Amino acid sequence: MFKRSHFLIAAAFVAGAALLPMAWAADAKPAAPAVLLAAAPASAASAAAPTLVAAAPATSASSPIAATLDGRIQDVKSDVIKLNRDLLVLEEELLFPANTQVALFVSMDVGKMFELDSVQIKLDDKMVSSYLYTPNEVAALHRGGVQRIYLGNLRTGEHELVAFFTGKGPHDRDYKRGATVKFEKGSDPKYIELRIKDSMGKLQPEFDVKVWQ
Repeated sequence: MFKRSHFLIAAAFVAGAALLPMAWAADAKPAAPAVLLAAAPASAASAAAPTLVAAAPATSASSPIAATLDGRIQDVKSDVIKLNRDLLVLEEELLFPANTQVALFVSMDVGKMFELDSVQIKLDDKMVSSYLYTPNEVAALHRGGVQRIYLGNLRTGEHELVAFFTGKGPHDRDYKRGATVKFEKGSDPKYIELRIKDSMGKLQPEFDVKVWQ
C-alpha cells in the first residue's frame, strides 16, 4: 500500500506536468510580438525598394534628352550661319550691283624676297583702301591665301588703279613699290588681282596687277 507521502508526491508530479505546457505556452506568447517587430523593418525595406527602382530610369532617361537638345542647338547654329551668309550675299548684291561692282584682291607667289607690311590702293586718284598686315596674315598669303582688300562701285568707262606695297626687301631693307594699271569698266563685275612675286633673275620682288575678264 502506498503511503500518504507517496500519494502527495505523485499528485505534485501530475500537477507539475500539467503546469509545464502552460509555462511553455506562456513563454511562447511574448515571442510573437518580437517576430512581428523584426518583420516590420523588412516590410518597410521591401516597400521602399520599388521607389528606388522607379527613380533609376528617370536618371538614365536624362542622357538621351540632353543629347537631343545638343543636336537641336547645333542645328540652330548651323541655320544661323547659313542665314548670315545668305544675308551677306544679298547685302552685297544690293549695295554693289553687278553693273557697277569692282573687287580688288591681294595674293602672293612665294614672296621670299619681300616681307609684306601694308598695301594702299587708289582708284582714279582717290584712296579707297589701306591695310596693315599681321604676321599671321602674311603667313596665310604665303600658303596660297587670297585676300579681298576692296569691294566698291565704279561707273562704266575707263579707270586707273594705283597700288603701293611697303615692307622689307632683300637684305632687310625698307621697300616701297607701286603698280599701276588702266582698265575699262563695263556692265559686268570687274575683278582685279594685285600679285606679289619673286624675280629670281633680278633677285628682288615684283608687283603685278592682273585684270580678270
